[in-house]
Amino acid sequence: DVGMVFQAPLLLKWRRILDNVLLPAELLGIPMPQAKARGRDLLALVGLRGYEEKYPYELSGGMQQRAAIARALVHDPKLVLMDEPFGALDALTREKMNLELLRIWKESGKTIVFVTHGISEAVFLGTRVVVFTAGPARMADNFEIELPHPRTLDMKTHERFGIYARRIYKLLGME
Repeated sequence: DVGMVFQAPLLLKWRRILDNVLLPAELLGIPMPQAKARGRDLLALVGLRGYEEKYPYELSGGMQQRAAIARALVHDPKLVLMDEPFGALDALTREKMNLELLRIWKESGKTIVFVTHGISEAVFLGTRVVVFTAGPARMADNFEIELPHPRTLDMKTHERFGIYARRIYKLLGME
């Protein structure tokens, strides 16, 4: 049972935000009263309470991606796969979304596999980092990130943060 968040939000432009969030529930045959209640709760969780009846074009890129996260959670998956979901966002919005994702992760209790090319992002978000080589890809390393929670942006100046980042740079031959 998997939820998926892609690089782009992939919201259907003719559907309102709540209806976009409910799409997996519709496809899986989850009863609508139950799904709508969960969808509204998830929109609140991702900071979009009050946007249920808006269309995607009425939301910023970061807001659309938060709606996509809610959509990935609506059927209560055990695992959420995120394929560079913040790659198209500007740096400030990306930082905000990283903080939001950590909050959502903590509140939802879901296992999240997050794919990123951002070394700092991997260390900041991760409890475990798996580093792959360039194609053909093979696993170069797999290690735990032992930094305290809750994570804060000033943690990026923490000595251990730098040690983890340098380890990844070295694995990628960028030292």
